[in-house]
Amino acid sequence: MKALTSLILVIITAQADDALAQAGRRPTAMPTTPAEPAAADVIDKPVLAKLTALGIQPASRCPDDVFVRRVYLDVIGTLPTAEEARAFLADRNPQKRALLIDRLLQRPESGDYWAMKWCDLLRVKSEVPINLWPNAVQAYHRWVRDALKQNMPYDRFVREMLTASGSNFREPPVNFYRAVRDRQPETIAQAVALTFMGTRTEGWPKERLAGMAAFFADIQYKKTTEWKEEIVQVDQLGGTARDAVFPDGTRVAIPAGADSRAVFADWLIRPENPWFARNIVNRVWYWLLGVGIVHEPDDIRPDNPPSNPELLAALERELVASHYDLRHLYRRILNSATYQRSCIPTTERPEAEKLSAHYCMRRLDAEVLIDAICQITGTTETYTSLIPEPWTYIPKEMRSIALADASITSSFLDLFGRPARDTGLESERSNAPSAAQRLHLLNSSHIQHKLAESEKLGALARSRSPVDELYLTFLSRYPTDKERKLVASRKRVSDGNAGLVLELAWVLLNTAEFQYRH
Repeated sequence: MKALTSLILVIITAQADDALAQAGRRPTAMPTTPAEPAAADVIDKPVLAKLTALGIQPASRCPDDVFVRRVYLDVIGTLPTAEEARAFLADRNPQKRALLIDRLLQRPESGDYWAMKWCDLLRVKSEVPINLWPNAVQAYHRWVRDALKQNMPYDRFVREMLTASGSNFREPPVNFYRAVRDRQPETIAQAVALTFMGTRTEGWPKERLAGMAAFFADIQYKKTTEWKEEIVQVDQLGGTARDAVFPDGTRVAIPAGADSRAVFADWLIRPENPWFARNIVNRVWYWLLGVGIVHEPDDIRPDNPPSNPELLAALERELVASHYDLRHLYRRILNSATYQRSCIPTTERPEAEKLSAHYCMRRLDAEVLIDAICQITGTTETYTSLIPEPWTYIPKEMRSIALADASITSSFLDLFGRPARDTGLESERSNAPSAAQRLHLLNSSHIQHKLAESEKLGALARSRSPVDELYLTFLSRYPTDKERKLVASRKRVSDGNAGLVLELAWVLLNTAEFQYRH
């Protein structure tokens, strides 16, 4: 322990352990990246126009080693391997960033990671207070993941959920109507508004919520003889004629026997709808850049205006013009100069971050962080449920980002802020660091065992350049000259390469540069 403490004090003190210096520094030994492209993009023009008007200088373009790590984490929720990072850094193709983005958007992990994000919003969990139960959770998660992997158009994705009928096992989208705290029409309307309009209805007048709830008044739930199976349907025979009111105030007459959910869905997904496209482009911007154009990203209302209305409108038009192609939206944002900026601010003005003058640093999601640690060490996690019905088997090789059920968890995921999926709010996930998290990574037997028992780290100790391999594995970059000298000085008193690799792995795991997106 003294050796470990000595090394971590030497290296972390030398680096200031703040990842800001690490991410925005350098030249390194690697070639510099090309000059930033002209701001001709639909995204960069309104961003730069706003920054120029306020006299804010945007950050410079991030170096290649920062970009490769960032885009892997943001698109597939997975750390690049040392081989992937090395190949990207060695690539001399000036279009390599765009080519990497295209490859990542096609990776199966992107569907897993985006499904994780969506299942947070859709409240996908077996147990209280949602009570979808395990079979329905698996079916629902699989449908969401497959829809995202296949790049189902977003308007179709939403409409299928809002108009689905049938068994919760055999028609998975019907679980949208089951994943609510109760099944009152007003509660369903609140869930629809939050999820697909980015709007919280708590401040609405009662009449406005009641008018929207009328679209969901005919939904019925029927048990079957199969364990936990339930049929969701609308009462098209006994339903009564009534008036309903869209959230924009437009009144519509619902005839008896009509599926009023379809009437609402058709209104919602119209290109001119003021909430639909705006909500999803704002959420994607938030997921990729850390701050919504409207922030919080699920609090769109007149008295919470967008920080850059022109940018938000441009993204809405882009999505509609692409026929609601979410992969196209991701591609446009990821290829923008705005996304590829350094995380190092050029000013202390607080509005710079919300206007995307620089990339927003934030801690890795709990699932992404433990997956990265397991990937590096070649170890696995054990997941449990407090109320297993039935006991769910989780394969050892399954990554946390692929877990379907929020009721299946671990002490690590709970400690690091994985959401319980009770509310559908983005703020339910907490990526704020805490002293308990810091102590766990520094001093827990959980992490120490992963490092000490790692065959992958043992193999790195026997490689030709173990220090380079460790830095590429943890940070997706080569060490700086200063870091090489510090490690070389420590090597003389370490217990051979094996001891040095173990100590250095522990140090790198505890740097903010490893634990944060930057």
